[in-house]
Amino acid sequence: MKAASIHEIKQELQTLPPSQLTELCLRLARFKKDNKELLTYLLFEAADETSYAGSIKKAIDEEFEELPKPNLYLTKKSLRKVLRVTAKQIRYTGSPQTQVEVLTYFLRKLRQSGIPYKDSPVLVNLYKQQIKKIRTVIDSLHEDLQHDYLKALQGLEG
Repeated sequence: MKAASIHEIKQELQTLPPSQLTELCLRLARFKKDNKELLTYLLFEAADETSYAGSIKKAIDEEFEELPKPNLYLTKKSLRKVLRVTAKQIRYTGSPQTQVEVLTYFLRKLRQSGIPYKDSPVLVNLYKQQIKKIRTVIDSLHEDLQHDYLKALQGLEG
């Protein structure tokens, strides 16, 4: 089965009555956890972006507390998992400011954790990749915001 384009789906959705739209959304939410999480964000958390970013940061804090620090191999795997979940939650917002804030928070938390990430090429690359992502997002922001976020980023580089 070939999937329809977004334009075709949009046109079809506009012709449907609200009750049928509700049924489609609920059916979509049943199929994949990501769909349910996105609908939850859109319905309950999209109105307050600041508290949503705060909840992501709180989840990062909890995950960092549970990291297996003595074993660098397991720490690497756990950090990648934390970053994967964080990236998924950031993707729901679509807000570049939230993305920069949360990713810089993750990197700050990594530096403060005492994990010898500079001893592992994998973790050094992960760190550099996140810096690169943050820079790319900052470049797309307004000049005033760019200045503020670049200041925060300079503390993480080096």
